[in-house]
Formats: sequence, structure tokens, C-alpha cells
Amino acid sequence: MKQPSFASLAYEGKKKQTKKDKFLAEMDQIIPWKKLTRLIEPHYPKGGNGRPPMGVEKMLRIHFMQQWFNLSDPAMEDALYDSQSIGRFAGIDLSQDPVPDETTILKFRHLLEKHDLTAKLFETIGGYLEEKGLLLREGTIVDATLIAAPSSTKNQEKKRDPEMTQTKKGNQWYFGMKAHTGTDTKNRVVHTVVATTASVHDSIVMEDLLHGEEDAVFGDKAYADQTRKDEFEERGVKWCVSKKAARGTTLSKRDKERNRRMSKTRARGEHPFHVVKILWGHTKVRYRGISKNACQLFTLFGLANLYMVRRKLLRLQNSCA
Repeated sequence: MKQPSFASLAYEGKKKQTKKDKFLAEMDQIIPWKKLTRLIEPHYPKGGNGRPPMGVEKMLRIHFMQQWFNLSDPAMEDALYDSQSIGRFAGIDLSQDPVPDETTILKFRHLLEKHDLTAKLFETIGGYLEEKGLLLREGTIVDATLIAAPSSTKNQEKKRDPEMTQTKKGNQWYFGMKAHTGTDTKNRVVHTVVATTASVHDSIVMEDLLHGEEDAVFGDKAYADQTRKDEFEERGVKWCVSKKAARGTTLSKRDKERNRRMSKTRARGEHPFHVVKILWGHTKVRYRGISKNACQLFTLFGLANLYMVRRKLLRLQNSCA
């Protein structure tokens, strides 16, 4: 056991707990650290004759904080020095422990990308929530959100990211990529994530967002398709996608009322986007290419799943205790 420093003792005795302190304390309790670190350990470098590597859990904690606070690698290193709550969550006492530099943080992210570990982390979190009864298979909400990419050519290659494209939404054009999600209708837990370039229509990846066990499918009018509706109803799956008016016509009062009823459930599919884009600030891509950004999306939505059901998880833990 490490001897606590005067700084850590003073921090423990402070009178007020900040919102960041509360958030980090809650996430620390509900994240299944052992399950997640077990996935990474086989791929993580082992200690040799040189400097021993940082602990897997320590690096994973730092990686997660990058997602929550939308920090680059250099900014994450600075935060470990500047913020005691962040350093404490990472398990770092500045008076005794080494702080990983930005290159170490970068290499850890590259390790996750190289071995497709973020997708496995996302699946493991989903399995953990299913064990707790918080991921149900009754229905799926399909939805997509645009994530902007820099359209400027003021970079080393003097051109925009070739894997990003533009698309029109309403009367406005957007350049970037899309995150498509399949979400549980009750607890708002995302069970499937697909990343595409922005010009891919939402309905094209609809089948990829379904797990095949649902008895109802919800979506906005972008997914409206009569042929697909007939196929789903033949399989006994309730078609709850919003109706779309034919060109030159308007929806009947009955159809409008149906769309309003369906939207009460469909709106739950927007909640994970709110967490990822509004609370955690992921409104723009951080990297070039779809693959790297898809890896980050798996991490973000896995963490968002835990965040949205955190109070239920805490209640379950307290009841077991």
C-alpha cells in the first residue's frame, strides 16, 4: 500500500465535492474494470529489462477520461498534472507515481485500434448490462447522427479527408461521417453501432442495426419503405417506423397522430446522441478516416450506455451489498 501524500489527504478532507468528482466516482463504481482489462491484457506489452509499462487499468482509465472530457493526447497529459480529480481517478499521486506522457497515451490508443479492442469493449459492456437485466431484446430504435469533419484544406496534404463526404439535411449541407445506432426501446442502451461516410442513406444500413430478436422496430421517416414493412410484418415484427407522405401530398390526420405516438418511443434513440455529442462534446471527428473514428465511437457509445443506466446499476450494487 502506498503512503498517502499530504496533497491526497488534503483532497480527501475538502468540504465540497464538485460535479466532476461525483461523475468520476459514479463511473468508477459502475464500470466493470476487471472484464475490460482482461480483454486488453493479452495484447498489452509485458515488462522487460527496460522501463516497466504503465498498468493496463491505469491507461484504460486515462483513455476513458479522454472521451468524457474531449481531450487530445497532449491535453490529457496536462490534465493529469493540473487536475487532482483526474489524476486521482487514474490512480496517480504526483508525489509518488510517474505520469504517462502524450506518446504513451497515443500508443495505447493505437493498440486498441490495431486489435479492434474498442468494438470488443463495447460488446463486453453490452453483455455486462444484459446480465444485469438492463439491455432488453424486445424492440430496437434505429437512428443516425451526423458528425462533422474539417472541410478546410489547410493541412499537410492540402486536401479534405477523402473518406468523408457531404450530405444535405433540410436546406443545409454537412461534411463528415455518420454514426448509425440500434438502441433498446426501454433503457436506451445502444446494442449496435455502424460508422459510415455522411452520404450513405440511413435506410441502407438498417438491417445491420438489428439483432434479429426484436418484436418491434422504430425509426423516423428516413427508414420508411413499404417492401421492408411487408417483410417485417410477415416475420411477426411490428413496424413502428414513421410514415412519410408521397410527393405532392400531405399525411392524413390519422397518420400524423400515429407518428406522434411512435415518436414518444423513437425519441429515446436520441438520448445516447445527446450524451455523446452534447454532454461529452463529440460534435467533430478527431481523426482522419472512418476506421479510426469508428473505434472512438465504440468507446463513446459503450461509456454512454453505462452513463445512462448508472443510477440503476448503483441501486443494484447497493441492494447486493
